[in-house]
Amino acid sequence: GPMKTNFQTVEFLMRDAVASRCFPGAVLLVSKQGRILLHRAYGMADIFNGQAMTCDTVFDLASLTKPLATTLAVMQLVQHGVVSLDRPCYAYCPGFQAGGKEKITLRHLLSHCSGLPPWKPYYLRFSGIDPQARNDLLRRVISAEPLSAAPGERTEYSDLGFLMLQWVVEYITGKALDNYLTATLFEPLGLTSLFFVRHAQPQLHSRYRYAATELCPLRGKLLLGEVHDDNAHWLGGVAGHAGLFGTAGAVWNLLQGLLATDTGWERHLIFERIWVQRFFERQIGSTWTLGFDTPSQTASSAGCLFSDESLGHLGYTGTSFWMDRKRGVIIILLTNRVHPTRYDTRIKTFRPRVHDAVMRAVIGVDKFGSTKENE
Repeated sequence: GPMKTNFQTVEFLMRDAVASRCFPGAVLLVSKQGRILLHRAYGMADIFNGQAMTCDTVFDLASLTKPLATTLAVMQLVQHGVVSLDRPCYAYCPGFQAGGKEKITLRHLLSHCSGLPPWKPYYLRFSGIDPQARNDLLRRVISAEPLSAAPGERTEYSDLGFLMLQWVVEYITGKALDNYLTATLFEPLGLTSLFFVRHAQPQLHSRYRYAATELCPLRGKLLLGEVHDDNAHWLGGVAGHAGLFGTAGAVWNLLQGLLATDTGWERHLIFERIWVQRFFERQIGSTWTLGFDTPSQTASSAGCLFSDESLGHLGYTGTSFWMDRKRGVIIILLTNRVHPTRYDTRIKTFRPRVHDAVMRAVIGVDKFGSTKENE
């Protein structure tokens, strides 16, 4: 039979990270060319009630919402010919014209070069506003937000840009982002454990076991199955930049479908290959594709063994995925590193180490760093 992949080093690193409290717990999933080689849980999902991590644990995916939810909603609309990547956004969502924003396109927003600032603590500024009015208020506020650069001038990762994308999707479809995605993507693909959690209806997803996140000083409680990102929370749990929850398995299913379509192994139920490939292409003058990050030249969180055509994304709560289009390898690492507080950032040095160890195990790398796969 096929040789068993040796994940000994990976296992050691994962158990050591838990033991040294780099994060309380994690789920790691590794696949190559559509075959899952490792899918394992480590440590604790909740240190206060002694809940162990399992492969079915649901994580607050944080910014993985950007590529896995908002970007794919836009991809559908582009594919249907309802929106164009290079027309100004105000053509689709009135009001995005103030202060130089009339030049911002969907392409700018998806590749993080719209010139919008990265982040603002809106949840502090407008704390007393009625929840129903928040989306409209924020849309007006961001429409008036001064740009930090001209559209297309430079790359600056921005939550605000993805809130704008959310409003474009909602304006065009007439549906809330979560409802649109559930109906057109998650349900048709059978991804029941990929969802947003609305405050108003927490009972909808109460049957799941969640990885705990922070003991939140602002909300005065342990966050469990409630979005960690404060702006997303302020918006009621559904936002273009954060709010998606899911298991490693569900994230893998979604990514593997896209990867198989990109490489031509399979036809996607929803996406045409041409659009998957266009969204997977690095944009001119940017380190981003449309919605996905690419490995940086130095000190990438992907480590140093992913090929140039790889894509991935990180989430603040301790979540990430990287996929190598050339080799068909996907690594999903979901942790609860913000549990019980956000201040431990050792995951930054841990991620590339564990990615390198996984890649060595999966593609075979000699000690000089050259891969054996081509021999």
